[in-house]
Amino acid sequence: MAEILVLVDHADGAVRKPALELLTLARRIGEPSAVVLGAGDKAAELAAKAAEYGAVKVYVADGAEFADLLVVPKVDALAQIAGAVRPAAVLVTSSGEGKEVAARVALRIGSGIITDAIDLEAGDGGPVATQSVFAASFQVKSTVSHGAAVITVKPNAVAPEAAPAAGAVESVTVAFTGNAARVVSRTPRVSTGRPELTEAAIVVSGGRGVGAAEGFGVVEELADALGAAVGASRAAVDAGWYPHSSQVGQTGKQVSPQLYIAAGISGAIQHRAGMQTSKTIVAVNKDPEAPIFELVDYGVVGDLFAVLPQLTAEVKARKA
Repeated sequence: MAEILVLVDHADGAVRKPALELLTLARRIGEPSAVVLGAGDKAAELAAKAAEYGAVKVYVADGAEFADLLVVPKVDALAQIAGAVRPAAVLVTSSGEGKEVAARVALRIGSGIITDAIDLEAGDGGPVATQSVFAASFQVKSTVSHGAAVITVKPNAVAPEAAPAAGAVESVTVAFTGNAARVVSRTPRVSTGRPELTEAAIVVSGGRGVGAAEGFGVVEELADALGAAVGASRAAVDAGWYPHSSQVGQTGKQVSPQLYIAAGISGAIQHRAGMQTSKTIVAVNKDPEAPIFELVDYGVVGDLFAVLPQLTAEVKARKA
């Protein structure tokens, strides 16, 4: 089978969930090989995790450059590995950094690139990627016609499935090219205890209908009961009610959870573009004519301040 390189995202010594999703998808189109960069003394643990999810080989490269410099060291490593093994495809998580890495790698190895894929399948001419386009109004299937396909895949595109493989570790020495922005300081992100928005299986979002910053209290309570991330519409963010880092939409973050709950969100095209690929969508809105109801699987016409607390209480009761 053709070799498929998978760039493994990791943080705090653990493999991030989107990387396990990539390994799951890679098994559909070839033989997965994980690429673990800058993991230090955690490399063996990360390699073992990658093997648990199907990595037949694990390429490991380390160096201070991965921590001290932005993007370029990862591009150096991935491009050099791809040049040596000639894979059928290179898979990267579709994050801001991931898409920059993928674009630079594609340029380096002279290949085509597909971004924001939501599914992958094997095709006669190589991997076939499904994308959601035109503000998620259509789905298209795309292939790369030249070189190894470099594909970024949205988080939550597939549920990770374990499939233990050999996970043979191969150390790689990278020739770094330099010329990258240098990290001069780091400030840990304040933890909310909630999942990362783009990776969460459940997202509860509030919009203009919450009325004020304090109105997000009922949204957060429901999210915490469900173990969900909290999102916000552009209108709520522009009003200063919630931070931009939680904005869902065309100019914010794109999410594709198993369950998306929109509370007090009208459903403007800008917001829909960021969440329309969610597997199940539920909306709560007082306006029965709100555009969001054209999109949902389940809709509740009612006051979110009456509906959400009841839902939170029911979730807590069932958990108890």
